[in-house]
Amino acid sequence: MQEQRDFVDDAALFDELGVVRQQLTEAIGRRIVGQSDVIEQMLIALFSKGHCLFVGVPGLAKTLLVNTTAQALDLQFNRIQCTPDLMPSDITGTEILQENRDTGKRELSFIQGPIFTNLLLADEINRTPPKTQAALLEAMQERRVTAAGKTRELSQPFQVFATQNPIEQEGTYPLPEAELDRFMFSIHVDYPSEEDEIEVVQRTIGVVETPVEAILDKTKLIALQELVCRLPTSDDVNRFAVQLARATRPGEGAPDFVNRWIRWGAGPRASQYLSLGARVRAALKGHEVPHIDDVRAVAPAVLGHRIVLNFQADAEGMSSPQVVDKLLEVVPGP
Repeated sequence: MQEQRDFVDDAALFDELGVVRQQLTEAIGRRIVGQSDVIEQMLIALFSKGHCLFVGVPGLAKTLLVNTTAQALDLQFNRIQCTPDLMPSDITGTEILQENRDTGKRELSFIQGPIFTNLLLADEINRTPPKTQAALLEAMQERRVTAAGKTRELSQPFQVFATQNPIEQEGTYPLPEAELDRFMFSIHVDYPSEEDEIEVVQRTIGVVETPVEAILDKTKLIALQELVCRLPTSDDVNRFAVQLARATRPGEGAPDFVNRWIRWGAGPRASQYLSLGARVRAALKGHEVPHIDDVRAVAPAVLGHRIVLNFQADAEGMSSPQVVDKLLEVVPGP
């Protein structure tokens, strides 16, 4: 009876997932013009409990997108404007000396930093030095923070959405591969089309910002995130995800262009995220079981920031997205 009840509950949640996706897309669309692919990928990362890196030039509404999503989900939201003088304690929090009103004695009290939230936006994350970038590593992987000699659990859900400017590199600190690997997706945010840009101008000039109402609370969001992790997948999808990730690694049996252009390939976490991303993408579209086409759809966002190109690739003008596209052409599906 318990298994039957769990199945009925999961079926109801699955049906609700499609409704929530539609409502979220509409709510975000009231503020964000176009960018449908970016929104879809962000929602996949959101329901996968994954962290997300948005790469694009300033002024493409990356911050507004994250803020709007937090409001639509009624999540606690904090923003960190990353700068070269930002210290780890500015993110995690610090102890200060305060007077105890009851005893009159002075004692150390921990003041939480902005990382104690549900959705953290690290704006221009590559502008902060490595020591401060490293303060995010434990939180992103373990969902906990060690500060002032004590480990503190972060509330659930906890996800980091970060932005990065790919053009201006002076005074920046490129993210190390270990931290890049913590991001499930790296999403390229491109310029809007001419029609979309005209609509942006018409919407924003002299107009009060459109309010966004909460669609669901964080309790329901956690339930939906746990649901998609329980959904079934197929051996073909898992096998294709592993084959695709392994094809990025130079060595015997790798495609010729991989040995020619790639210095380091994607690790096992890429295989995990390819399979999970495919499962969540399928669920958001109302499909109970993912297809290898779902793996192909999430592959650029999963693999692009996990492969390290060599000097030969730079000399020939090759980029990570171009290499991933070639991989998708040559790696056959099961």
